[in-house]
Formats: sequence, C-alpha cells, structure tokens
Amino acid sequence: MLCVALLAAPNAFAALARPEAGAYVARLFLLDARLSLVLGVLLLLMEQRLQRQAHAERLHFNAPLLLPLLAVFLTVIGYEVLQPLMLQAKAAGQGSFVWLHAASMAAFAAKTGVVLALAWKTR
Repeated sequence: MLCVALLAAPNAFAALARPEAGAYVARLFLLDARLSLVLGVLLLLMEQRLQRQAHAERLHFNAPLLLPLLAVFLTVIGYEVLQPLMLQAKAAGQGSFVWLHAASMAAFAAKTGVVLALAWKTR
C-alpha cells in the first residue's frame, strides 16, 4: 500500500500523460481494493475462529478482530462508495470531484495506518 501511494501513483503521473496515468493508477487502486477485501475478510474469519477456540461463549472485540474489520470498512468506503461518486462528479465537471478525491485519499491513508497497526500488533 505504501508503494502504491508513495511510488507507483506519483511516478505514473510523472512519466505518463495524464489520461494514461489516471487509468494506470485507477487499475492499481482497483487491485488494491479487491486484495484488501479478500485478505481482510480472511483475517476476520481466521481471528473469529481463533477466538471461538479460546472463548466458546462469545467473541471479544479486540485489536486483532477490529483492525481487519476497520480496514475492510475503509476499503468499502474509499473504493466502492467514493470511487463511483468521483467518476460521476468528474464526468459532470462538478467541483465536488476534488472533495471526493480528498476523502478517498484520506480513507486510503487511514486504511494504510490501520494495516500498519495490525502488522505491528501481530508481530
């Protein structure tokens, strides 16, 4: 995620024409969103199973369970909700595109922070 945000996206806009760079970066974020959803759900299922083995009576909402859930939530908000709105705003020439893009970037940055926290917590 850090490579996409810090290396791939900025360099695509530096090396390619704006439309091609936009298409390339959109593809990167699509792949990131799909992979994030699959891995996030997998982590949730694995943690749920571990907790059921340790505590059969109920789940404990701790960091290993909440962090993947938050990452999935931020992925859905950032890509599945905001991305279509950004495309509509861009096609309509609305000024709201900038705000939607900023919100999408904030969701991606928050998801990156959550994934880093999860990696730190489970080391």
